[in-house]
Amino acid sequence: MCFLHAVSRLIKLLGFFAPLLGCVNLDLLFSMSMKKCLYVFLSFLFVTNAFAQSSSNMYPRTKRIDHVDNYFGTQVSDPYRWLENVDSSDVHEWVEEQNKVTQKYFGQIPYRAKLRKRIEELFNYPRISAPHKVGEYYFFSKNDGLQNQAIVYRQKGLHGTPEVFLDPNTLSTDGTAALGGLEYSNDDKLVAYAISHSGSDWQEIFVKDVATGKQLEDHIQWVRYSGASWFKNGFFYGRYDEPKAGQYTAKSDFQKIYYHKIGTPQSADSLVYQDPTHAERTFGINATEDEKFLLLYINEGGQIGSLMSWKRADEPNSDFKPLISEYGHEVGVIDNIGDQFLLITDEDAPTNRVVLVDPMNPSAEHYQTIIAAKPETIENVNLVGGKLIATYLKDASNHTYIYDVNGKLEREITFPGKGSAIGFSGKRKDSVVFYTFSSFAMPPSIYQYDLRKNTSTLFHQTEVQFKIDDFVTDQVFYKSKDGTSIPMFLVHKKGMKRDGNNPTKLYAYGGFNINLTPHFSPTIVAFLEHGGIYAQANIRGGGEYGKAWHEAGMKEHKQNVFDDFIAATEYLCKEKYTCANKLAIEGGSNGGLLIGAVMCQRPDLCKVALPEVGVMDMLRYHKFTIGWAWASEYGTSDDSTQFLNLYKYSPLHNLKSGVSYPATLVSTADHDDRVMPAHSFKFIATLQQDQSGPNPTLITIETKAGHGGGKPLSKVMDESADQLAFVLYNLGVKVE
Repeated sequence: MCFLHAVSRLIKLLGFFAPLLGCVNLDLLFSMSMKKCLYVFLSFLFVTNAFAQSSSNMYPRTKRIDHVDNYFGTQVSDPYRWLENVDSSDVHEWVEEQNKVTQKYFGQIPYRAKLRKRIEELFNYPRISAPHKVGEYYFFSKNDGLQNQAIVYRQKGLHGTPEVFLDPNTLSTDGTAALGGLEYSNDDKLVAYAISHSGSDWQEIFVKDVATGKQLEDHIQWVRYSGASWFKNGFFYGRYDEPKAGQYTAKSDFQKIYYHKIGTPQSADSLVYQDPTHAERTFGINATEDEKFLLLYINEGGQIGSLMSWKRADEPNSDFKPLISEYGHEVGVIDNIGDQFLLITDEDAPTNRVVLVDPMNPSAEHYQTIIAAKPETIENVNLVGGKLIATYLKDASNHTYIYDVNGKLEREITFPGKGSAIGFSGKRKDSVVFYTFSSFAMPPSIYQYDLRKNTSTLFHQTEVQFKIDDFVTDQVFYKSKDGTSIPMFLVHKKGMKRDGNNPTKLYAYGGFNINLTPHFSPTIVAFLEHGGIYAQANIRGGGEYGKAWHEAGMKEHKQNVFDDFIAATEYLCKEKYTCANKLAIEGGSNGGLLIGAVMCQRPDLCKVALPEVGVMDMLRYHKFTIGWAWASEYGTSDDSTQFLNLYKYSPLHNLKSGVSYPATLVSTADHDDRVMPAHSFKFIATLQQDQSGPNPTLITIETKAGHGGGKPLSKVMDESADQLAFVLYNLGVKVE
């Protein structure tokens, strides 16, 4: 019996047996004869050793250099520093070799093509945005099904004939030119639209005439982290100096605000605001809807919230006066009511409230509360048709209420279940608003709400290529390490058995006050169709429960985020939804950091890890592109105390040689100028060096793509098929 116990302990320790054993029934193992048990064990050992030997030779050789940084007396090796030079020929060659290995692996999965076909079927349905009223026209976007980019249409009235207004698919042959946003002038005569290329955050702004559709000659370049904010016969925008080199990697600093007058070249634009003493500040100037006031927003890396100033628009030569003079609170102007401003703020209200502020006496003690804080978090407020439309978060699902301008509750807009509601935008003169509601198993449907009649009617129902009624969504609550209750959505087929053997994918984000609410995705449906469970955990760091929830996952509290996620995996296994060998974990950007940190801290938790466009080098993230702006969330290694905290969980610095890590598919893109791809490059190079087990450690590096926004549908479907094939294959799911 001692030998059997030794065998069982080895099986538990050797996580790389998972593809062969699935969820091991140790009682069955103990019931075997000694001879049979030994035979089975040696067979596993033989096959696993063969996998380990073959996997160690499957990756390109990544050269190591002798580079060491000194952080407050701590020596930190960075042998793959050369991979930060993403424009070099050496890195290009390395990228090509890594992609070859990954594509070869995908090609060996026998059902990858079948999955790609099914994903295309699931994506092939008309996707329409809620209409937006502009003068006598209604504008909306539509993708007929498989177009790389959605097309913008306009029509006269709600029942007019749609006509193409702007088709981004004509701007590039491969669909990598994407529409970044449309901003309509306050007189409804012109529209400014932004175009980005290859997924970059850099944008160009163009202008069209709403009535004629004519393209004007206006062309604005080197715009980043800014839209077009209309005022009179032009607009404000934020830009940076043209980069001399390293367009997609160079640090962005010293943003400036310009005003562009329609019909003039960019060279004639007026410099409106700059701050040469603060390199890491970003700015924005907006006009109120009535163009009575101008508002200046100032954001700074390492600071929470914005500084805000104002001035009367009819006094162009006057100075801006302070409205919010200190950082520390999230505040936004909804609009003005007469000479006062309507704000949404978390000051003295961790779940937000709506207040009326006299700009001549703007201190918080003089705020007049219009909508008081509730246990539920106010996510968004719009002023339309003389009504305040407030959307709340209750346990990570949306609820929307109508108030009068004095804050009197009038009614709730009822939704068809737990899900996400977006829209409700409009102007003061409008009496109708549109919103879109969706959930995990319900594709986006558009509703029309009449503010005068207080009626909500279905405007457009989306038809999809699967049976919605085959799936159910549950919400559970589990305890994290410190006892905090965490909500989690679970989506699966009806009749699912909790036998601990269901393939499961757990997704989370956990940062930047970002809320994860139920949403529809064809890629989720494709996983569910193969008996999968999709789990989405609303861990700390997000804003689902207000300011305190966010702050509990920031800086020195970041470990709470990882603990919440780890507790989710343990709950799923304990409650027999799945087991470690049937579990995949996924997250992108800050969520990619989450997955990287968790797989370092607990490599035994799952079989598959999917860190996407992740922030993996926490000691150097702030040195590239817009990374410095995340200092308020993470802290930086420039501070000795913050360095120690970052060093404890930085994924790149916590991989260890000799550990059996999960099957890992890292993903990034060569034009990602938000989270520089070197994060993923250095992480996968280290992981391939350190991996001791046979699980594959691969990376996909998409070309002519960025952080994810604007990616052509063809690339989205290819990546979805690759990822789904990788997950199902490594979870041991049979695909008929």
